[in-house]
Amino acid sequence: MPSFFVVFLLFVRCASTSDIKASQNGHSPTESVLMSMWHNRLYLYSAVALIFGIWFSLKLVLKKKSLSKNDRLKTYKTVKNSDRSHADTVAHVSGVKIFYGSQTGTAKGFARELSEEVNALGIPAEVTDMKDYDPDDQLADECSSKSVCVFLVATYTDGQPTENAEWFCKWLEEASTDFRYGKTYLKGLRYAVFGLGNSVYVGHYNTVGKNVDKWLWMLSGRRIMTRGEGDCNVVKSRNGSIQADFLAWKVKFLNRLQALAKGEKKSCSGKCKSRGSCKNKRKDGHVEEKKAALQSNSSEENVMESSSDESESGPQDDKTAGSVVDMEDLGNIMNSIKKAKSREEDQVDGQMVKLSKLNEVTKIEDEGERREMITPALREALTKQGYKLIGSHSGVKLCRWTKSMLRGRGGCYKHTFYGIESHRCMETTPSLACANKCVFCWRHHTNPVGTEWRWKMDPAEKILQDALEKHQHMVRQFRGVPGVKPERFEEGLTVKHCALSLVGEPIMYPEINAFIRLLHSHHISSFLVTNAQFPDEIRSLVPVTQLYVSVDASTKDSLKKIDRPLFQDFWSRFLDSLRALGEKRQRTVYRLTLVKAWNVEEIQAYSELIALGQPDFIEVKGVTYCGESSASSLTMANIPWHQEVVAFVQQLVDMLPQYEIACEHEHSNCLLIAHTKFKVDGEWWTWIDYERFLELVQADEESRGQQTFSALDYIAKTPSWALFGACEQGFDPADTRFQRHNKTKDISGC
Repeated sequence: MPSFFVVFLLFVRCASTSDIKASQNGHSPTESVLMSMWHNRLYLYSAVALIFGIWFSLKLVLKKKSLSKNDRLKTYKTVKNSDRSHADTVAHVSGVKIFYGSQTGTAKGFARELSEEVNALGIPAEVTDMKDYDPDDQLADECSSKSVCVFLVATYTDGQPTENAEWFCKWLEEASTDFRYGKTYLKGLRYAVFGLGNSVYVGHYNTVGKNVDKWLWMLSGRRIMTRGEGDCNVVKSRNGSIQADFLAWKVKFLNRLQALAKGEKKSCSGKCKSRGSCKNKRKDGHVEEKKAALQSNSSEENVMESSSDESESGPQDDKTAGSVVDMEDLGNIMNSIKKAKSREEDQVDGQMVKLSKLNEVTKIEDEGERREMITPALREALTKQGYKLIGSHSGVKLCRWTKSMLRGRGGCYKHTFYGIESHRCMETTPSLACANKCVFCWRHHTNPVGTEWRWKMDPAEKILQDALEKHQHMVRQFRGVPGVKPERFEEGLTVKHCALSLVGEPIMYPEINAFIRLLHSHHISSFLVTNAQFPDEIRSLVPVTQLYVSVDASTKDSLKKIDRPLFQDFWSRFLDSLRALGEKRQRTVYRLTLVKAWNVEEIQAYSELIALGQPDFIEVKGVTYCGESSASSLTMANIPWHQEVVAFVQQLVDMLPQYEIACEHEHSNCLLIAHTKFKVDGEWWTWIDYERFLELVQADEESRGQQTFSALDYIAKTPSWALFGACEQGFDPADTRFQRHNKTKDISGC
């Protein structure tokens, strides 16, 4: 380029010189220029050649630079692709370790189920019992092993961990506050937590799951997804049952696990700087997270929750990102949250039906919005067990003693003790829900639990009508069955007795008084069993033929261990229920269920409870083994022999001056202790004159409670074969004893 300018300057100089000469020679300017170009043509040719050379050189240089750039780009792409293929071969998740803390086996079952699902994805899974794992030596190794740890932990009594998780939780709690471990001890640990609990225990709901999640977070563990919570209380369970809650959480976990296995990062929380341009921004996370914020128990838990890798938008998301809350506004924010929570609780309370002392039911406007007690899962489970479900919260089932007496093979112990005709007895309940979770529950806790009525309610008339129809239908199925006596079959079609002891807590049903009155109007006697947790309802109960209270233990600790009540004040409720029973004038019964190694040594304490309630009768029965169940740790070793029950009863009677052993039913492993007022002239009158009772209760109804009556007003003489010490041992000689050999025992019946 500089050479071109040199040539151009020489050309201009020559041209100017030519102009001067031309002007001196008298030629025109054009002629002078042409003449000058001709004379200097050599210079012009050189300039053109030079310009062409420069242009050609520049073109070559630019072409070389372009080729070099393309080569570098190709090389970069090749290297990048090779790096990507190498990254694809790297395992981002080496495996999943599933830890479970379980008391009844539910969490253990969930762990196995999750393990199978994870293995199906091609990811190794290992199930570990917390009691077999030493966190002090092994947990830190999970931080660098690229594994994902899952903790399925149940909350047991008083918010404590289960027995197999006690040491693990104790170590984790201590490590989270021990400076020797440090706040980053579990940095790199990826984990997820699913807690199992029951929201009926308000103060301790899912405490263990929350604590494990918090302690791991305090040690810098990285939560891969929000903590899940399973609720045994079907009323408040988000998905209808704890199994459904786990299923919903499991689906989310498996999706998250697959994303981690592919090396994907966390999903956008909606707080990125790009705001509206983010493709993965959640659209509907605000409402759910606001609800979660209202339900949080502590500020520490809120902070801990917000650290989740998948933490969704919180209540503050309504403001712009990065906004700062003024300290003066903090009080207003907390007040608004409290008010919102209060309104939410008021709405929940508005959907409850409280059990009043007068047992009167007030219909509420949002009746249709409340849930049914029987969820689809419960309906399926109870139907498999032979229940005939009625409406949304009741059921009826054919007792095995009804079947037995139809065939002339003997009746139940109520036939021996009180003269019930077992083939004419209907076993039903207007409430499948219960306030206890007893270890010996015959139904393995397939029924719902609760401390108050929170469900839709069916009228008493419909329940009784459907119960009678379904019971008669089940009896009709025995028409023509070999061994069934025709006369008893015809009698069995007409119900004469009703045992409200099928399952659950019948007294929880708000219209229980109306139901009992309907029974009596149909000339059906009433035998109601309650678990001694509703003293006010016992006091307001109308007269029943015979009122039972289950006394499964005699001390606070053993009652808590055996019945596992839902009420926190269960012991005071229990004692008050016994006092309420003592105020009744009609027949009252203590039902004692003996569980070997659990409550058979508490004879002195039992005698004190009997003095408190002064029952007319005391039934002492050995616990019935219902087979292995995840809901109970009961085994055959806990079942007392009949001789052991007899020995217990004899020792108990020695402490009770006003009671004696009256009857025995060896077949049911049961004995009856009766108050001596039922021993008239040396003879026992423990049986019931049912027709007389119906006359008395009708007179009481017509006089609106003015014409009262007592237990001694409808007694009948006890036959000799039913008495304790008789050679028949309580078996009616009118029937034939039938012994089953090598057959599965039928555990149905009361």
